[in-house]
Amino acid sequence: MPLTSKKNTAILFAILAAAFYALSAPASKYILATTTPTMMAAFLYLGAGSGMLLITLGHRITHTPNPADRLTRADLPYTIAMIVLDIAAPILLMLGIARTTAANASLLNNFEIVATSLIALVVFKEIISPRLWVAIGLVTAASIILSLDITGGFHLDYGSLLVLGACVCWGIENNCTNRLATKSSEQIVMVKGIFSGLGSLTVALIIANPIPPIATILATMILGFVAYGLSINFYILAQKDLGAAKTSGYYAIAPFLGVLFSMVLLRELPAWNFWLALAIMAAATYLMIKDSIGLQHTHEHGHTHTHPHSHISGGRIITHNHEHTHHHVHAHTHAAGTDPNSHDHDHEFLHAEHSHDDHTHEHPELLGL
Repeated sequence: MPLTSKKNTAILFAILAAAFYALSAPASKYILATTTPTMMAAFLYLGAGSGMLLITLGHRITHTPNPADRLTRADLPYTIAMIVLDIAAPILLMLGIARTTAANASLLNNFEIVATSLIALVVFKEIISPRLWVAIGLVTAASIILSLDITGGFHLDYGSLLVLGACVCWGIENNCTNRLATKSSEQIVMVKGIFSGLGSLTVALIIANPIPPIATILATMILGFVAYGLSINFYILAQKDLGAAKTSGYYAIAPFLGVLFSMVLLRELPAWNFWLALAIMAAATYLMIKDSIGLQHTHEHGHTHTHPHSHISGGRIITHNHEHTHHHVHAHTHAAGTDPNSHDHDHEFLHAEHSHDDHTHEHPELLGL
């Protein structure tokens, strides 16, 4: 297959990944009319886990190789932590969606990046770039605006606060499951989906939630498979040809597609504060994309710098930066299209354009399963 055709296919996969995830908030809002938030969370995750189980079995039947490591007994503490957090987070999210607009919930999902980054900074001493600090400030400001209900006066939108609570849970989970960075994404989603789904179902039964109609169960499980399972699968396929940074750039449209779907499918007409938050969130998203793709730096001997990797968490994909060291003595910039470790240029302040996009690998944990 020609390179351009492969890249176009990869771009299509990345956009499909964003579109499938964007369906989750408006479709969940619609289905919540026939079930409780806790039951909804349970069957969403069971659908994602069951769907990824089928994909995994399909790969085994066709002998499709998966180079990623499998989970082991040593991974059990982090696996348990991510399962527990993935019980709490989707329940909070569904409770929030039931109490606010799907458009609000779609935009507020960006706060997960803030929670993930700040926890990584405080607990794991990871570095946050100046550009990302600005984006974090903008996302936080937009989230505060979205958390205000201006209908009939200013007061808190408790649905939005519940969505933010879900984002904080996923932010903690992202950092916990970062310890599982080399493990199989398919297996991670399958394990979290099935066991977190069963955990949520247990909670729902304990608090005496009624079992929803079979049509609701099937619709919810299909939504979970599409919005979480297939979305992640398409993202991984896209990343193989586009690299982590470019794939995350296309995937960044997911919250805005969620807003569009909410308006078209649910006829939602948000108040003026939503549009202000939308503009701020768009600016923040632009900065985050620039932070992932526009990585320009000067090399010195043994100089350590950062580059982007994507992580899967809670059904969503987040891109963040990891450190590594280059042993060069020259200044240049990195742009798309060339090998970062094999390129010809002079060492007298000549700028050689190349990219870290080709230096990618799976991280099955971070940006909701």
